[in-house]
Amino acid sequence: MLRIEFFHDVICSFCFPMSARLRAIVRELSNVEVVHKSFALGWTEEDFIQMFGSRKQVKPEVLTHWAHANENDEQHRFNIEGMRAESFDFPTSRNGLLAAKAAGLVGGQMMYWEVFDKLQEGLFVQNKNIEDPSVIESLVKQTSIDFDEWQSQFAAPETVQAVEEDFRLAQTYNLQGVPALIVNEKYLISGAQPAEVILDNLKKIAEKEQTTIQLEVMGDNKAACQLEDGKWACE
Repeated sequence: MLRIEFFHDVICSFCFPMSARLRAIVRELSNVEVVHKSFALGWTEEDFIQMFGSRKQVKPEVLTHWAHANENDEQHRFNIEGMRAESFDFPTSRNGLLAAKAAGLVGGQMMYWEVFDKLQEGLFVQNKNIEDPSVIESLVKQTSIDFDEWQSQFAAPETVQAVEEDFRLAQTYNLQGVPALIVNEKYLISGAQPAEVILDNLKKIAEKEQTTIQLEVMGDNKAACQLEDGKWACE
């Protein structure tokens, strides 16, 4: 089994096509488990100001990133001009990441994924302000999650703690950006690479992980039970 930790942010443009690719890969490979992990590109407004100089400067710069991500996306789903016409500032990561994490805590990894994708669709296709709690709620209501359970979890302190734990794990892995796939805590697939490249790498990793380890025997192997010719031999 390959355990893939999918680090991403709801406001990450390249995470949008990556999520679709990973869904297709999961349908093709039966030996894959996806665990969703948070990574904040702009947790707070102060983070944006530090990176871009002002909150107003974020959207013009980010929309250039959207253009590249739209080329990367096989379906070319990004509504760039629609976003440019909107008057709200580009959203921070915090509320969207908390919304997705709350969904995961309520309904597991697939529910997290459903809400995460809906939030990204809301931002990149529908040009909605996914920092606004009322917008988030309207998008979550379009998913299959129990809304009341999600709403309670969204406000719970443990949800913030779970997201912060993801941040610490990202630091442990020394991740510098997203999307990023960490496979079996040992292999990094970085960026929104083509699906065929990801698949090829996952197959290579699976082969490595199935390799039998040859142990060096130290001392004797007495006082043990062993299988010999299909029978137990204990001595």
